[in-house]
Amino acid sequence: MLQKIFGFNKQTMNLRTEIIAGITTFLTMSYILAVNPAMLSTTGMDKGAIFTATALAAAIATLLLACMAKLPFAQAPGMGLNAFFAFTLVQGMGYSWETALAAMSVEGLIFILITLLNVREIILNSIPVNLRHAISAGIGMFIAFIGLKNAGIIESNPSTFVALGHFTPISLLAIFGILLSAVLLIKKVKGALFYSILLCTIAGIPLGVTEIPENFIPVSMPHSIAPTFCKFDFEGFFTLDMAIIIFTLLFMNIFDTLGTLVGLATKTGIMDKNGHIPHVKEAMMSDAIGTTISSMLGSSTVTTYVESASGIAEGGRSGVTSLITGLLFILALFFAPVFLLIPGAATTGAFVLVGVFMMDSIGKINLSDISEALPAFVTIIMMVLTYSIANGIILGLLCYVLLKLFSGRHKQITLTMYILAILFIIDLILA
Repeated sequence: MLQKIFGFNKQTMNLRTEIIAGITTFLTMSYILAVNPAMLSTTGMDKGAIFTATALAAAIATLLLACMAKLPFAQAPGMGLNAFFAFTLVQGMGYSWETALAAMSVEGLIFILITLLNVREIILNSIPVNLRHAISAGIGMFIAFIGLKNAGIIESNPSTFVALGHFTPISLLAIFGILLSAVLLIKKVKGALFYSILLCTIAGIPLGVTEIPENFIPVSMPHSIAPTFCKFDFEGFFTLDMAIIIFTLLFMNIFDTLGTLVGLATKTGIMDKNGHIPHVKEAMMSDAIGTTISSMLGSSTVTTYVESASGIAEGGRSGVTSLITGLLFILALFFAPVFLLIPGAATTGAFVLVGVFMMDSIGKINLSDISEALPAFVTIIMMVLTYSIANGIILGLLCYVLLKLFSGRHKQITLTMYILAILFIIDLILA
């Protein structure tokens, strides 16, 4: 049964190893249970409902992947994609969180469709490789910037726009969290970010940052998702602006998922000499279905987690690893009081270190060619300076098309890039 459903081969795999691998993967990515509610609740959404939605979305998507793709990977609402939801769509562009959820649901349905039709490679190949790497690095810097801002380490200044913040219990706890996360990762501690968040939460008690309510009980029934369940708002939805937003969400999700799948497949040794990944279509489909379900529950877009590499390093090779991870996300539903106790400052280390991980893409950018380097630079820096992932992508793509066009390298521009450039220019004019 394990072989038929989860791809477990008792001749070459060990069940105990698969279970340990699943637990390890959960520990390394469980920080999202603290970070996602903290981030999305800034939009006015109910924090308890977001926690339940996050855990359920992660569990459903990971269990689907275990059965459909039979791979030792895990999925959950992704960092970067949740930042796009909270800080670009809602806080930056002024959409309600209900409209943002509607955009996520439409993107999920389109993702399902293009996966069924096998056209994801066409979309992926339409965006230059250097810009893909720049988008990843830019999102990493943006996430780190959000963490530093939320902790008061960076604050606004009327003269310089931003400045170093004051040393307060919140900022000191955040700095401690950044250093602690880094030390634990250097020491190769499994679940480093999770343990850092936990220890910072405890350290925040004497500092007055962590507030423990009266009659606190660590275990409870899961919080209701009623405040966020299917709360879609499609009023004023059918605009060019929203079409660009959905496309941006779509290729962010595709790049993120495919890039992670390739990296993880390399680590497991399942990729063949032609670069083919077994069951990649099923893995993409579980991601697409997970995204759609996540938006219905009231959470942001689901993606495959690179932290799955920790379980692979422990020997996980089949869907049994994913099964265990998914079941642990269900179990986590009953420990909501503990996760919701975590103050925002305790998650700053996770924000910054995830940013560090995503910055490794910069090394893959061709910086010797200005027509490639400048658009990549614009993409990265404008995400941070405009406080918008979408603006960074739009300006980076426009810069790429214009540079290639005016320097006589128009053959390097795909038809899709021309169409996107025209749409982006129209959108900027009408904005």
